Amino acid sequence: MSSSTPLKRLRSGSRKNATYAAFREVGRVIRAVQLLRYLSDPALRRRVTAATDRTESFNALSQWIGFGNRGVIADNAPIEQEKAMKFNVLLTNAVIFHNALHIAEIVRQLLEEGWEIDPEDLAHISPYLDEHINRFGEYSTHELGIQPDAYGPELGVDFTQLRDQDRPPPASAKPPEPASGGSTS
Repeated sequence: MSSSTPLKRLRSGSRKNATYAAFREVGRVIRAVQLLRYLSDPALRRRVTAATDRTESFNALSQWIGFGNRGVIADNAPIEQEKAMKFNVLLTNAVIFHNALHIAEIVRQLLEEGWEIDPEDLAHISPYLDEHINRFGEYSTHELGIQPDAYGPELGVDFTQLRDQDRPPPASAKPPEPASGGSTS
């Protein structure tokens, strides 16, 4: 039997196919064995939990970085959606790389100062840090020599006429007289 024969039988779409049923049962056995290993092996559970935590930390940082439009990709073109996702992952990886370099530099400085660093402690340091990142940028005008004008709360506009127009006149009051531009002295 050639290697393509089982694949042809599986692609036939029939769940009554004996090959399909055999592979399904093998898959169930493998899944049950893996589940039993997971339940009986505390070290395996710790490794799986650690890997899951790292993945969730990466995804949380990636969502934090891709904050524009609340993380929704508005373009319907699959190529543009893929580009947006890949750019977000690239930027996330760049931040993680920057954090790892920064952590390594701090560890080097501590070692030079005579601190003793335990590798077990380093294993608990995460490069998924975002507290030091200003997502919105920092815009400074003092290098350009531009000084903003002092804020003046007075606009020089009389809003009382607008307020008077918004209020309904009392039932016994006369209609307001038109405002004149000159003085009445």
